[in-house]
Amino acid sequence: MYTNKTILITGGTDGIGRSLVLQYLDLGANVVTCGRDQQKILALEAEAPIGKLCVLNADVSSERDCERSVSHAVKLFGGIDVLINNAGISMRGLMEEGGAGIVPVIKKVMDVNFNGVLYCTTYALPYLIKSKGAIVGISSIAGYRGLPGRSGYSASKFALQGFLEAIKTELVEKGVHVMWVSPGFTASNIRNVALNHKGEKQGESPLKESQLMDADTCAKIIIDAVEKRKRTVVMTFQGKQTVFLNKFFPSLADKLVRKFFFKNGNLVK
Repeated sequence: MYTNKTILITGGTDGIGRSLVLQYLDLGANVVTCGRDQQKILALEAEAPIGKLCVLNADVSSERDCERSVSHAVKLFGGIDVLINNAGISMRGLMEEGGAGIVPVIKKVMDVNFNGVLYCTTYALPYLIKSKGAIVGISSIAGYRGLPGRSGYSASKFALQGFLEAIKTELVEKGVHVMWVSPGFTASNIRNVALNHKGEKQGESPLKESQLMDADTCAKIIIDAVEKRKRTVVMTFQGKQTVFLNKFFPSLADKLVRKFFFKNGNLVK
């Protein structure tokens, strides 16, 4: 079913994005992706079949780079059938610790996690309407429930889901499917490169990565959901529990989330 189909995936050189790229290639699709680390770009290219993958050195927070990524997909493969807005950056830091210095950190997170989706979707939309394709946003439980220490990240994911829900309604008669998925905590490099309240990479993960869902499993769930044109996917039991509690028992959710992330008044996760 993926013969002559073109998948555009942002942030495809690491984590979930990389797994999505390789699995779509295995399924026979043409794939265009982007990343900022040249070594990771070269490593990904080395694993791909000749003529099936295009990897660009691009930053999704740049509107010009997003337009260029879409343009390359169309020039090389003739159109776009699926756009997966995967590129993202996280943060971990309390508002009171950052003061005014946390403002540019949150702006940077919004630039990548929301504006990147806005730019790529805007330029890809005419081709997705033509192909009656799909737009996918990689969201998070933080898009349903604001998480302490992740104020900017939560804001970006709420914005992502609101944007996608709005255009889903706009595009329903055009045949374009719009969906968002929330992987929950997934083993990846995103927490190691998450920004602290000073805008510096934290360089370590506060979670036990070995106990989290692996990126390959997450990618398989996403691909299956795209094929079935699901509306949303919340992947983990903990995520589903959080969404349910936050919707129907918000005060209880406040207490449980506080207990999960804090110990003795300190942010530990």
